[in-house]
Amino acid sequence: MNPEAEDGWRTPSRTTSPTLAAISPQLKVTRCEIAANGVATVWLHRPERRNSWTARMNAEYRAVMRVLDADPAVRAVVVTGTGDSFCVGADSRALSGYVGAKSYDPGLPEDAAEPGYGVRDEFDADMVWHYGLRVPVVAAVNGACAGVAVALAAFSDVRFAVSGAKVTAASPRLGLPSEYGLSWVLPRLMGVTHATDFLLSGRVVDADFLARAGFFNAVYTKDEFHDAVYAYAGQLAAASPRAVTLAKRQLYTDLLQHDPALSVRRSKDLTGRMMTTDDYREGVAALVEKRAPAFGPA
Repeated sequence: MNPEAEDGWRTPSRTTSPTLAAISPQLKVTRCEIAANGVATVWLHRPERRNSWTARMNAEYRAVMRVLDADPAVRAVVVTGTGDSFCVGADSRALSGYVGAKSYDPGLPEDAAEPGYGVRDEFDADMVWHYGLRVPVVAAVNGACAGVAVALAAFSDVRFAVSGAKVTAASPRLGLPSEYGLSWVLPRLMGVTHATDFLLSGRVVDADFLARAGFFNAVYTKDEFHDAVYAYAGQLAAASPRAVTLAKRQLYTDLLQHDPALSVRRSKDLTGRMMTTDDYREGVAALVEKRAPAFGPA
C-alpha cells in the first residue's frame, strides 16, 4: 500500500536521490546524522553567524531533507541549530544586498532540490513543502529564532523550544510584510489574536509566551531539552511509518477544506485499507502480547 497514492494526494515523481554519505562532503552550512533508531538530526550550521539563513543554507537544507525523506530507514527528523541559536533569520549582509533591489530573489539554483513537492499543488512552495514530506519533522528551537526560521519552525510538524529562547517575526521592523506564509500558518497554530500581535508588532517574545499561545508544543529547560526532544522523536520513529505518513497527509489536507463529513469518510476508507497491511497485524499482535511493536520500513 502506498499512502501517497490515496484519494486526494498525488504520487510525486521519484528521481534517484543521492545518499547522505554522498552529499555530506558538499555540506558547508548544514550538518546531518542518522541514529540507529531512525531519528535523523539536521543542524543549521553557521555558529559564527548564529546560524543566519543564506541562499546556500536554503539549498543545502532542501537537499538534505530530500535525501532523508527518500531513505526508508529514516522515521523522523529533528531540525535544530549548532550552538546556542536556532537561526537568527536572514543573514544581515544578505539583507543589505537587497537594499535598492527591484524584487526579492532568494537565490536558489535552478536545480535546487524540491523535497515534499508533487503531493499537492498547495504544498509546492518554500517552507510549506514540509507538509508534503513522508517523515514527520520536529523543530527543536534551541535558542534565538527569527524571520525565516520562524516559518521553518511553523511549517514543521511539531515544535519544541528551550526555555528563554527569543523569537520574533522581525519583518515589520525591517519594513517588510509577513514572510513565507506566516500570515496563513500562524493563525492556524495560535489563533488570530496572538498571530496579529506577533506579526504586526514584530516584537521579540520568549518561548514560554509562544507555548501558551499554542505555537510550541512544549518548552524545556536547557538541561531537559535534548533528552525530551529525542525521547519524543524516538516515539515517532517507533510508530508505523505508513500510518504516520497517512495521518500527516490527512491533517494538512483537512486544513485546506471545510468538510468534516468528507474527512470522516476518507478516514474510514483509509482505516479499512490499512487494516489489510502488515503494520496493522503487527500493531494488534504487539498490543495482545503486551510488547512494543516492530514495524517495517515505509
